[in-house]
Amino acid sequence: MVLYGLKEVPCAWYIRIDNYFTRFSFTKSEVDENLYHIVLKGKLLIIVLYVDYLILTGDDQFFVSCKEDLAREFEMKDMGLVHYFLGMEVW
Repeated sequence: MVLYGLKEVPCAWYIRIDNYFTRFSFTKSEVDENLYHIVLKGKLLIIVLYVDYLILTGDDQFFVSCKEDLAREFEMKDMGLVHYFLGMEVW
């Protein structure tokens, strides 16, 4: 997904999205501050933030619900399935 409206100062933008994930009880990785995860009722959802892209993976129903919540909060476009990320093929 691509997030739009990133005319804010990058630091302010990061604080805004970090606060959003924290508000919904996502855990930020200790190794990579752009990696978030949450487990609810035994279902895992992982989100990777890279500049203005979000990569989501996890349980299908949880995934759809999270995308809908994100779309209510942020202007964004669903780019579909990831095929390449940082020059690497993803499957």
